[in-house]
Parts: sequence; structure tokens; C-alpha cells
Amino acid sequence: MSASDSGFISDPAELDALYGSPGAPSLRKEVGFLTSGYRALIEASPFLVLATSGPEGLDCSPRGDAPGFVRVADERTLLIPDRRGNNRIDSLRNIVRDPRVALLFLIPGMDETLRVNGRAGVTADPALRESFAVDGKAPRTVAVVTIESVFFQCARALLRSGLWNPDSRIDRATLPSTGALLAEASNGQEGGEEYSRSLAERLLKSLY
Repeated sequence: MSASDSGFISDPAELDALYGSPGAPSLRKEVGFLTSGYRALIEASPFLVLATSGPEGLDCSPRGDAPGFVRVADERTLLIPDRRGNNRIDSLRNIVRDPRVALLFLIPGMDETLRVNGRAGVTADPALRESFAVDGKAPRTVAVVTIESVFFQCARALLRSGLWNPDSRIDRATLPSTGALLAEASNGQEGGEEYSRSLAERLLKSLY
């Protein structure tokens, strides 16, 4: 079934009729700058999801490091270092061509999340990059995000998912290994058992 098939809602008014009006708190919590509370959440977060848009479509990418890895420059500006990865740079390519971004911050143990919408640019300024160095290794670029709106998301999604509940943890061995996933997707050209066996060590040696 595709979005072009009949039966899909195509008029926002239909959605409004189904859901009704949002409550006042859900609207009043949205502001165009970082309150002291919102700043505290960002500085405590070790993980975010970055959404971007470009000519090839949309992209949603994880970003993570020690809490506070996203630097609050001021109440309307965030700085996000681009740590070592696979060099696909899908998000950065998108930002260069379309500056619109959305961020979703998660904090382990906290069921509320924080959402930030704004516009971003990518800089390779040497001094700024060096200020984010870890173990003597600086990121290649830093994303500078200008905040347009920020608000917290209620806890229902994380409560329903049990994301932080230790009893909800899945035994990794019950799911396909990284090597198996890669081998299947590449028709056997990449991945395999040896790839999986050496992956943990490779990751630890290449975090920064």
C-alpha cells in the first residue's frame, strides 16, 4: 500500500477533526530560545538524532558522545562536532544544500525528550574544531545550529516502549550480527563472520 492509494488522509482538516485541538501546555512549552531548563537537558544528553533534508530525500542520523558533547554557545546557538564515522556524510551534504534541521535529544533514565528545530551550517574553522578535540583528535567539521523552536516531548513514547527498562533489553545474540546484515545487503561482497568478530575492537580504536 502506498501513499498514492485511496483511503489516505489528504486534508489537514480531516486530521484536525480526528484529533481535536492540542492542549494549552503542549503549545506554551514551545519557545524560540533555550530556557535554563532546556539548556540543562541538552548539557545532560549523550545522544541525539539529527534529521535533515536534501535533493535526494530525507535523512535521520544518530549522534552521540559524552554528556555535553553538544555545546550551547548561547540561548539560540548549538555547536555539534562531527565525530569520526563512515564518511558517508549524508547529513552534512544535506545541510550544505538545505539548512533546515531537526534534533531529538535523549537522556538515559529520563522519559521526556527534547526537540529542537532550526537551521544549520557546517564549518571547518580550525580553532573551533580544535576546541572539540578528544584524545588529541579534532572533528573534521562542526555544525552550527541556529534555534528556531525548542520544546520537550511528553514521556508517553518512551514509557510505552520501555526504552530505559532493563527488563526490556534484547539479547543481541538473538538478532542478525552486523556482519550478517552487511553480507545480506551487499550480496556477500562485504561483511561475514570475520567482520563481526573484529568489529568491537575496530570500533573502540576508531571512536575519535
